[in-house]
Amino acid sequence: MRGQAFVVWLAQGGGLGRLPRAPGTWGSLGGLAWAALLYSPRSLEWYAAGTVAGLLAALWICHEAEHALGEHDPPSVVLDEIAAVPVCFMLVLATRPALPPLETLAASPKAWAWTLVGFGLFRVLDASKPMLVDAAQSLPGGWGVVMDDVVAAIYTAVILQLIFLGLR
Repeated sequence: MRGQAFVVWLAQGGGLGRLPRAPGTWGSLGGLAWAALLYSPRSLEWYAAGTVAGLLAALWICHEAEHALGEHDPPSVVLDEIAAVPVCFMLVLATRPALPPLETLAASPKAWAWTLVGFGLFRVLDASKPMLVDAAQSLPGGWGVVMDDVVAAIYTAVILQLIFLGLR
């Protein structure tokens, strides 16, 4: 039973999903922290590998948490948001000639603007479930829990990249 409780705790983002009101938003904030951690070595390969590893772990953990909690895609399960948020910034990061240090980004109003726009787009797309986002949620088990967030993150990444290219 203790193992099951630990899996649920992980799926709930270490408690973020149990905070009052808008658990997906709290989980997405946790996703920004996860993205910053993946970014910190300033290696696109590390960022991509960590993103994929996080998504694969989320598939299994969210599937197990669904069974433990007895419901499909429980609102308190936010690991799907946490794992998907780095996908939102993948294209913009991939088109940069060099990744500046995280400290430089933290002091940059432009970087904060990109982060806020990406965060806001992801939340709107995750909550409104347009097109394939809704279809992905109907997949069975952990796939349905995680893939709707991945699709919302891919939409976000494409929109951010279009904005980024338009501002060049």
